[in-house]
Amino acid sequence: MLAVVLILILTMFTVFFIPNWNQRQQEEEENTDNAPQVKKLWSVAQTAMKERKPMKAEKALLAILRFDERNAAAYNRLGILYAKEKHFKEAVECFEIAQSLDNNASTLHNVGLIYLETGKYEKAAIAFSQAIEIEGDQPGRYIAYAKALEKLGERNKAVEALETAYGLNPNTVVLRHLLEIYENADDQENAELTRQRIEKLQLAKAEAEARNSRTAKRAARRTVRAEAKAVKTQARTAKRNARIEAHKAAQNAKKAAPKVTPKRPMRRIAPTQASATKNLPKKRKII
Repeated sequence: MLAVVLILILTMFTVFFIPNWNQRQQEEEENTDNAPQVKKLWSVAQTAMKERKPMKAEKALLAILRFDERNAAAYNRLGILYAKEKHFKEAVECFEIAQSLDNNASTLHNVGLIYLETGKYEKAAIAFSQAIEIEGDQPGRYIAYAKALEKLGERNKAVEALETAYGLNPNTVVLRHLLEIYENADDQENAELTRQRIEKLQLAKAEAEARNSRTAKRAARRTVRAEAKAVKTQARTAKRNARIEAHKAAQNAKKAAPKVTPKRPMRRIAPTQASATKNLPKKRKII
């Protein structure tokens, strides 16, 4: 009985595991072989999108997908390209494929933006809420979610989403979205409170910028003084080093010069001795 079980296990291992393992190994080898080409195509696609050449970018992205049909990033980028060209149906298809390959908040957000653009507000709200569940620390996701909720008539939820966005990143952009919602709803009281919040935030921002400007000026003056001091110190050091080098050079030259022994001066004969020498009798020749 045990032998039969072992045979069955071995058979299942051979039938199911080995082919899948070989297939995965083959795919990994193919991806490794194609890596330089894919990298080059990515560069071409990114450059083409920056230069606003959609056809060239699309061609490069499709070529990447021919090498790697499960490349979620390529599908996502292709969806963005189609969305910019107003090909919303193709864009949604690309984003949905990318989402099926990689559950990514950015892809869901992009899908939501297309649904928002095409008037499918309920689908947009669902996509944005799913993106927030995955990545809930991005203010932009809440702002987009609030837009979809407002279109659906859910003003309170939209306000709540915008307040969450403001809590993550206090700025006038979020407050202006709030103001627009209150004005559209003819809620003058909250609209006025929101205007006051905007003015207060702008004043605080201006004061902070002024403080930063003064701080930057003080820092710049300190930097200039420090640089001037450093230049003077370097100049003094250079002069001192030059004197030291000159002194060393003189010492070395003195040591290297050959020693010359001074000549002894000739002795002069005293005048008395000279006159005595003159008065000596001349020697006569003997004949």
